[in-house]
Amino acid sequence: MKLLQTPLYQECKRLGGKMVPFANWEMPVSFSGLIEEHNAVRKNVGMFDISHMGVVQLKGKNVKSALQYLVPSDVFRIGPGEACYTVFLKENGGIQDDLIIYDQGILDTKEESIVLVINAARKESDIDWLSSNLSEKEITISEFMPEGALIAIQGPESIHTFEKILQEPLSDLPRFGHRTITSNSNIINSQESIFIARTGYTGEEGFEFLSSPETAKSIWKSLIASGVTPCGLGARDTLRLEASMHLYGNDINLDTTPFEAGLGWLVHLEMPNDFIGRKALEKQAEDGTRKKLVGIKVKGKGIARKGYPVLCNSETVGQVTSGTWSPTLKEPIALAYVPSEIAKINTQLEVEIRGKKHSAIIVKRPFYRKGFLSK
Repeated sequence: MKLLQTPLYQECKRLGGKMVPFANWEMPVSFSGLIEEHNAVRKNVGMFDISHMGVVQLKGKNVKSALQYLVPSDVFRIGPGEACYTVFLKENGGIQDDLIIYDQGILDTKEESIVLVINAARKESDIDWLSSNLSEKEITISEFMPEGALIAIQGPESIHTFEKILQEPLSDLPRFGHRTITSNSNIINSQESIFIARTGYTGEEGFEFLSSPETAKSIWKSLIASGVTPCGLGARDTLRLEASMHLYGNDINLDTTPFEAGLGWLVHLEMPNDFIGRKALEKQAEDGTRKKLVGIKVKGKGIARKGYPVLCNSETVGQVTSGTWSPTLKEPIALAYVPSEIAKINTQLEVEIRGKKHSAIIVKRPFYRKGFLSK
């Protein structure tokens, strides 16, 4: 099957992007190098082409009420211009995807509008699942700006840099806030609206914006001219792992529940509303979980990769879900599922790396938070 290409594919190629297959797309894994790109986001500002992500719009009457049945988080806690991170669940409580919900409020057409950003690899199955669950509702499900380009600009200098490019104040937009703007910048068509959200997947300050391909290319080129570092999937992975952000297919999947994955804060059992998977999660909340996702630091230079065995007292007790060398901490870090009874900070473990056992220890997550490194 021929790989898909984003509207920014040629721009990435021009900048020397090393392209690799990812979720049926041809995406840049790196440009100047993973370490340089990673550090640019932690210390200055970097940007990512994330146009492969799925962006879906739900429009109609009582959209939020209908959506509430599909997620365990109380969606009525957010209002127009606000967003929340949550998950889609199966009846057994397993996670079928994680996503961000953006409440756009009431449109000029008098319809409610909700925008969902979902994972590229789950896009088709998510849309089919939404269609089957909302088929009897007066709700339209469509791709939001299907030909558009989605860019993430991340790092401590992202606000200053992006404001200068757009000639639009952004510092007043709260974390997980979003809005649609018409920019005064001469590099953008004055008639075009741009969807901007103060969200990201790096553990740093930043924004994600969706626009037409033409506008995205203009902004991309202006950001490059301003000294913003283009970043690929490699740095995106090391950044999100340092911040202990989950990757679907690795750290969460149909066989893991929010409670097991350390995402219990997304489950609002106190609300009266029913939702898919509620009974299973109520039982797990009462009985406890058999396994938990933990953060691990590996001693030495061995890197624990996905699928590597995790041992306790010489017995295999679990396996690594994500692992890397942390450019910020300058040591190997990983996430792994282990039995709940040993999922405690400072528990001594071993990880088997290419047949050799390496000492490891459970540490507090996240490994990195702005101004804070885990011990």
